[in-house]
Amino acid sequence: MSSKTIQYVVKDSVAEILFNNPPVNGLSHEVMDALMAALSRARDDAQVRAVIIASAIPGRFCGGLDLGVFLDSTPAQKHAMVDKLYAKLCDLQFDLGKPCIAAITGAARGGGMSLAISCDMMVAADNSTFGYPELDIGLVPAIHYATLHRIVGRYRAFDLLFTGRVFSAQEAASLGLVSRLAPEDQVMAEARKVAQVLASKSPQLMALGKTAFTRAIDSDYRKGIAAAVDLVSTTTGMEDSVEGLKAFVEKRKPVWKNP
Repeated sequence: MSSKTIQYVVKDSVAEILFNNPPVNGLSHEVMDALMAALSRARDDAQVRAVIIASAIPGRFCGGLDLGVFLDSTPAQKHAMVDKLYAKLCDLQFDLGKPCIAAITGAARGGGMSLAISCDMMVAADNSTFGYPELDIGLVPAIHYATLHRIVGRYRAFDLLFTGRVFSAQEAASLGLVSRLAPEDQVMAEARKVAQVLASKSPQLMALGKTAFTRAIDSDYRKGIAAAVDLVSTTTGMEDSVEGLKAFVEKRKPVWKNP
């Protein structure tokens, strides 16, 4: 099963889901619908024991929401897009019953980070980069307010989320965001190796264990999803948000209207 934007193949009991939406694997309704369909297929296939999410585009994992599409959407469409990224994807991963590994090469930004942290593990290229640029482009990284501080601590989370700086794979690993590092040309091999280890476990015990583990670490995360979706939806109606998004699409610096 494949779509125009998502490639899906099963190899040795592992479902590999690859983004293929040039140039930066931007997340549109079409892409997220295809991703959720692929995850649902993997969930329902008894032959699949583990899942890998990766990119078919060299040097780019996922650049986040397709801001051109997002900017031209109605408020209801924007809300639905963020709801898919934050809530529906989270629910699918929560109920997947199988381990899911993000294999990251190149750049992961914004919504690409949301996608990555929805997985159970991250295997990243040692030259990959990460970042939360939302505040610089007229948005807020709302879902990460609920999650990142639990992983890296309050003050380091504030640094990453509010400066929007790009940080390296080595820093991501030191902060606990990345599970394993590998040379860029060996990332998929490493992800497949980990997936095979996980796929060798009892499917019943894996499903029960993953559900129990997810519930144990949930810590009201799912309760915060609705608030995060509403915050982003509210933000996008603000004048500065529109200016930031337009500036990004037009490749210029934003001129904030409300200093």
